[in-house]
Amino acid sequence: MNMTLRFCLVTLASLSPLLTFASLWQIKEWRVDRLREHLRSSGVVRQLFGVTRPAILLVGISLLTIDRTLAALAAFSVLSFGMRRQRFPVWTMKARILVVLSAILTTSISYWSLVNSHWSIVTIPLLQPGTVALAWLLFLPIDISLKKRIMQKATALRSEFSNATVIGITGSVGKTTTKELIAHVLKKKNVLCTPAYVNSEMGVSQWLLKELPTHNREEELIIIVEMGAYKAGEIKRLCDITKPHMGVVTFIGSQHIALFGSQEKLCKAKGELLEALPKDGKAFINGDNSQCESMKSLCSCEVVSVGTGGHADLEAFDIEETSAGIKFRAEDQIFSLRLHGTHNVTNVLLSIAVAAQRDVSLSDCATALRTFEPPHHTFSVRKERGITILDDTHNASPSSFRASLAWAKSHPAKKKILITPGLIELGKDEDRIHQELGAASNGVIDRVIFTGKHGKSAFAKSFSGTLETMNNDSAKISDGDLLLCVGRMNQNHISNLLP
Repeated sequence: MNMTLRFCLVTLASLSPLLTFASLWQIKEWRVDRLREHLRSSGVVRQLFGVTRPAILLVGISLLTIDRTLAALAAFSVLSFGMRRQRFPVWTMKARILVVLSAILTTSISYWSLVNSHWSIVTIPLLQPGTVALAWLLFLPIDISLKKRIMQKATALRSEFSNATVIGITGSVGKTTTKELIAHVLKKKNVLCTPAYVNSEMGVSQWLLKELPTHNREEELIIIVEMGAYKAGEIKRLCDITKPHMGVVTFIGSQHIALFGSQEKLCKAKGELLEALPKDGKAFINGDNSQCESMKSLCSCEVVSVGTGGHADLEAFDIEETSAGIKFRAEDQIFSLRLHGTHNVTNVLLSIAVAAQRDVSLSDCATALRTFEPPHHTFSVRKERGITILDDTHNASPSSFRASLAWAKSHPAKKKILITPGLIELGKDEDRIHQELGAASNGVIDRVIFTGKHGKSAFAKSFSGTLETMNNDSAKISDGDLLLCVGRMNQNHISNLLP
């Protein structure tokens, strides 16, 4: 086989794994810590190299047929594209730069191997995680410099809006729902609210640079900012940029605890929002959550707690889960809204408490909340093809998983089916938590479908019902059944189960 043909084959064979790994790392936000934890929990070899390519390579090397090995690897790549199974990154500027740079590195290595007639030419398709990582490393200084400049510009621009009030929202779960609830009860005000999935320093900075120039610097704006974090210091940087006057902490659980290292470190990182509030600011916390309660000492400002246990500043009573959503009483006002899950009551209370600080009465909040629509894929309920679907695929945590089970327990259905990818970034507690969730599913769930193997074996140790892994032959569910969808997954998995 001539050099040109070999070069074409190795390039084609490398394209699919390059795009696949770039897509995976982008999902993990190009972060080494999140990628490392994903590989640790999901299996390094399988995630980096797959199964088929290493098998082709081993057979090819053992038979000493380099050309046929390259042809087989190239054919497998073509098959991935042809069957539309190929994963692609979202084509942001950063993704384009890293993919192009990775491709240049791959072609350079391929050329060297061909010129030197080196046997390593057949291993290049499997080296794509390495070329993407090298491209990321080469681009890192530029990336850091660009991010620093963008955040500095956003900080300077925010400081020009002296009449703006920033409401920061953080927590392990419930951030997005609470953000949308606050925006809804304040909708008659001049409100800006971070869009879906925008909760990092860079995301918020870019959003501010896009949105603030469309407003007058003297306007009395309310800027609602969701604040996420995977390690200490990230919320502090967000606060340095946005300068919040109010801070909301929804719930502190064990989500992403593997990245923080411990519950104490997780609480400290989330508490950076409260520490950043000025003395004349206001903090709002979930009094039903002991971790939130323990964070009161971090505040130099007034703290308002909400809850359902009779000990908070704003309490909910007579809580009901109805077919239309949740209903409860706060003081003398009845609240009814199309939001499911009684765990969301504290999120609603937080929005009411914030609104009260902006001179919105309880009755006005109740009226506004009657038209509230929950964010897509965030504990939302819908009917599709005769199936009731609880869609909680925006994110998942042990607490939201348990909330889904609690909701399902009180919901009548012929059969109750749970589909989940399992929970991630739980560190050393991962197996224990999946076992606990398996036990909690007993007597509630008839059939559990894992979209992959992550967490399945631990879940199976304590779950006594039907347990399976999703595949093309998975049996469809029947009219009148209830389907719980918990954790991020491809929506096609859900569609494929429907009758």
